[in-house]
Amino acid sequence: MNFHADVSTAALPATPAAALAGVRVVSIALNLPGPACARRLADYGAIVVKVEPPDELGGDPMHHYARGYYEALHRGMAIHPLNLKSDAGRSALDEMLATADVFLTSQRDAALGRLKLDWASLSAHHPRLCQIAIVGSVGGREAGHDLTYIAAAGLATPPHLPATLIADLAGAERAATATFAALRLAQQSGVGQRAVVSLETAANAFAGPHQYGLTRHGGLLAGRHPGYNFYHALDGWVVLAALEPHFAARVAAASGVAFTREDLAGYFRQHGMRHWSQWAQRHDIPLATLPFSSTTSPS
Repeated sequence: MNFHADVSTAALPATPAAALAGVRVVSIALNLPGPACARRLADYGAIVVKVEPPDELGGDPMHHYARGYYEALHRGMAIHPLNLKSDAGRSALDEMLATADVFLTSQRDAALGRLKLDWASLSAHHPRLCQIAIVGSVGGREAGHDLTYIAAAGLATPPHLPATLIADLAGAERAATATFAALRLAQQSGVGQRAVVSLETAANAFAGPHQYGLTRHGGLLAGRHPGYNFYHALDGWVVLAALEPHFAARVAAASGVAFTREDLAGYFRQHGMRHWSQWAQRHDIPLATLPFSSTTSPS
């Protein structure tokens, strides 16, 4: 029997809320990668319970670094402050794990081992539980953070700090994907699965366009392609992304100038951002505008 799905009517939303309905996640992952992963799982319908140190032991550092972001990531989740080094705290966590499907961690193996939360102990006491372990490096032993991993991957340009946390957020997305895979394998085998997600590996994967020359100095997407570039308008930046030939042809036809960086630069200097936004809409050209700031104003 042939099966045909009409993608125009059967397409799923970006995060179908029923995908993980009934799945219970317990997380002790702090900082950004773990909570960002937990947010994704909750958006897919999982019930997420977060365990973090009580305030007197520091809590989750993200609560202090960026409280608004912390609150957005933990929206709708139950948060339990527990000292896992105490007998009462460990007992309370064990009660949660007894009914959980997924255990999300971001501590190094040695720290988990001291808490008797290593995989051997977990699988012995909770044989159907899946663990998603977010670690820094591939070996899981070396200390590091987002900045060290993206710098090693060639994605940092000292002395400028990155505008976002690439390794952390890429690792969070990989951990969310790994959760689906682990749950699927556990469903098939009846045995809990462990997946290890490395932020170092996530950063290296994001370095592909740079490694293979696309975004490296002189690369096609590093200024060489006239249709993929920043241009000065009267009151801000034109962000042009006319990469495909049909978009490039539309730019050339609509502008009436040669499709070169120099000619396009002169063309876009003639008007302000509002004009160019309307121009792009009329001609179906991928373009955004960005106001000048103290760090992006033209020289």
